Amino acid sequence: MVSKSQIKLITGLNQKKYRDKAGLFVAEGPKIISELYDEGLNLHALFSSEENKIGATNYFEVTPAELKKISFLKTANTSVALFEIPKPKPIAQFGLVMALDAVRDPGNLGTIIRLCDWFGVEHLVCSHDTADCYNPKVVQATMGSLARVNIHYISLNEFLKNCNLPIYGGVMDGNNIHTEKISTHSILVMGNEANGISDEIMKLITHKITIPRFGKNQKTESLNVATATAILLNEFKRSIGK
Repeated sequence: MVSKSQIKLITGLNQKKYRDKAGLFVAEGPKIISELYDEGLNLHALFSSEENKIGATNYFEVTPAELKKISFLKTANTSVALFEIPKPKPIAQFGLVMALDAVRDPGNLGTIIRLCDWFGVEHLVCSHDTADCYNPKVVQATMGSLARVNIHYISLNEFLKNCNLPIYGGVMDGNNIHTEKISTHSILVMGNEANGISDEIMKLITHKITIPRFGKNQKTESLNVATATAILLNEFKRSIGK
């Protein structure tokens, strides 16, 4: 059974200010919950309509009707879990570091986190105005990759000013990524869905790169930021691995 106070707590976690205050975030579905738990995240509480305790100390068996009250999905899954927000680790300035400048769509951020996991990018640096990685929509979109990528919310401007790595920026008018020389240790910056990389951050970019268009009419305005990130990460890893 889920109490009124628990419903209030869980539904409140849809907002960042309450996630920050409680130090908790929501994950839904046995697969994602199991992945986060197996990766070592601290499980605060588990609410399930099935026998799925996965080592939870605070386990609550709930009905499907109760589950609907605490689910953020259109169709509630069988389990809702509360995890403790992990403390950030120091940012490593070696290998490839991913950086986001005001990427605000939760789906895009979730996909980019999965891409970092897929391509072995351990650190993702986000500007303060990037979507919160513990937003329920982002958590679901990461499909468990959230636990395997170190995500940092800091002043992107200050971070880039003080780093000693080449800074690549994905833009529309840069050098062809297919012919650009890629440094093994570097930072890749991707910008906002509508406006791209901000002027402030653009001043710090040392290498402007672009994905060439092959379409006959050359009329496609731009690529979705998550799609562009996938292509660029593939090229970075392919080039570094040569």
